[in-house]
Amino acid sequence: MAAVTALCRKAWDYVKTKEFRDYVTSTHLWGPVFNWGLPLAAFKDMKASPEIISGRMTTALIFYSLAFMRFAYRVQPRNRLLMACHGTNVVAQSVQGSRLLIHRYGGGLKAAADTDMDTNTDTKADTDTDTTECESECVCDPGESGFF
Repeated sequence: MAAVTALCRKAWDYVKTKEFRDYVTSTHLWGPVFNWGLPLAAFKDMKASPEIISGRMTTALIFYSLAFMRFAYRVQPRNRLLMACHGTNVVAQSVQGSRLLIHRYGGGLKAAADTDMDTNTDTKADTDTDTTECESECVCDPGESGFF
């Protein structure tokens, strides 16, 4: 118990120092704190459909984070918090990029289209709504224009 008390006292004494106040009011802390929004958004979007992923933006974010990882390592004093943030973002964006590649070129897009076609034909067979068929493979409903 005495060791815990001594550790708490040492931590409290450090919090009261000018060095700690300078760190809390510097960009070495707040830059990475706000940059964590990038990987957190990428991790949140991993649950969404790969159709929303922008290939150009994902590539740009990967290179942006790689550049700032190098910057965080080279700047003195080294900003490990910023480096960890951008390292996490490189991983998250790489996963998003691989999801996009699999979706577009790995059969994910075709499989999704096949599923939509199966759903449309099943829906048409189950209901007798006012649908018209044209010469294309699509099932059209004149009541749903998609604008409103």
